[in-house]
Amino acid sequence: MMKSGKRIRLVRWFFLAIMVLCLIPVGREWYLSAKHKVQRDAIKEKIEQAENVETADGQEADGTGLENGSDGTKAGNNADGAQPGNSADGAQSGNGDSGMEPDDSNDGGEFGNDTDAGDTDRNRGDADRNDEDAGMNGEDGQQTTAHPAMLRKYAALQRENEHLAGWLFIDGTGIDYPVMQCEDDEYYLHHDFYGEDSKYGCLYVRQRADLENGTNFVIYGHNMRDGAMFGNLDYYLKESFYREHPVISFDTLYEERVYEIVAVFRSQVYNAEDDVFKYYQFYEADTVEEFEEFYTNIKALSVYDTGVEAEFGDTFLTCSTCAYHVEDGRFVVVAKRVE
Repeated sequence: MMKSGKRIRLVRWFFLAIMVLCLIPVGREWYLSAKHKVQRDAIKEKIEQAENVETADGQEADGTGLENGSDGTKAGNNADGAQPGNSADGAQSGNGDSGMEPDDSNDGGEFGNDTDAGDTDRNRGDADRNDEDAGMNGEDGQQTTAHPAMLRKYAALQRENEHLAGWLFIDGTGIDYPVMQCEDDEYYLHHDFYGEDSKYGCLYVRQRADLENGTNFVIYGHNMRDGAMFGNLDYYLKESFYREHPVISFDTLYEERVYEIVAVFRSQVYNAEDDVFKYYQFYEADTVEEFEEFYTNIKALSVYDTGVEAEFGDTFLTCSTCAYHVEDGRFVVVAKRVE
C-alpha cells in the first residue's frame, strides 16, 4: 500500500514538472508580447504628446493671447524661429538597409513625392533658422535649394533613433508603428526601436529605398502570432475587410501621405535564377514598360479586384510579410499614393 502511494506521488510530481516545463515558454511568449506592447504604446504616446504641443502652438500662433516680443516674434519661441526637436540640418539621417527578408535582394530606389507645401509654410521659421534647412550658403547667405522642415511630431523621436524613416498606420489591423531604415539590412530583423534584441524587430525599408523620389518602396515586417507588427496584415485576404479599410496612411519625417490599396496577393521569395515576377525587386520605373510589367503582374496576382487603377507616374507603397502557403511564402499589399 505504501509503495502504491509513493508511485502515485511520483507520477503526480512527474506530470507537474511536465506542466511547468510547458508553461515556461508560454509565459516567456506572454512576457515578450506584453513588453512589446508597452514599448509600442510608449512610442505612440510620445508622438501624441508632440502632436498636442503642435496643436497648442498653432492655436497660440493664431493670436489666442500670446504676447509678442519687441521684434514681432511669438513669445516663447527661439529668436530665430527654430522648430524645437529638429536636428541641426533637418535632414533624415541614418538611412540605410535593414532587412527582415534578407533573401529579397536587388531592390531598387524607393518612392516619394514632393514636399507638402502646407508643412513647409507652417514651419517656415524652421527653414529660416539653419543654413542647410533654408538652403543657404554660410558666408554670403546666398539661397540655394531648400530642405523641407521635419514634422514636429517626429522630431523628438528621430533624435532618439536617427534611423527613424516614417510611420505606418493601417486602420483595423493594429498596425501603427515607426518604420526604420539603416545601412544594415539585417539589423531591424532582430532589434527593436531602441536597439535591443527582439524577435519582433521593427517595420523597415531597405537602404536603397527612396522615400522621397522613388516609384515604389517595400515595407517589411514580421508576421507575429499575437498580431503584432504585420501579424494582422492578412486580414486583407477577405475582400469585405478591404472594402471597410481601403486606405493606408504613411508619413515620412516631412509629410503625411495617404495610399489606396491596388492589389492584395500571395507570392514568395524566388531563387535568383528563376525567371518570374519578383515584386520585391521593383523600386523604380524609368519607362512605361517597367511600370506596366509591375502593374500587370500585381493585378493578375491579386486575390480580388479592388477596382483601383494606376498609371505611369503613380507612386506606390508595398507591405510584405511572411506567409506559409509555400516555402519562403510572402503576403503582399500594394497601394498607390492619392494624397
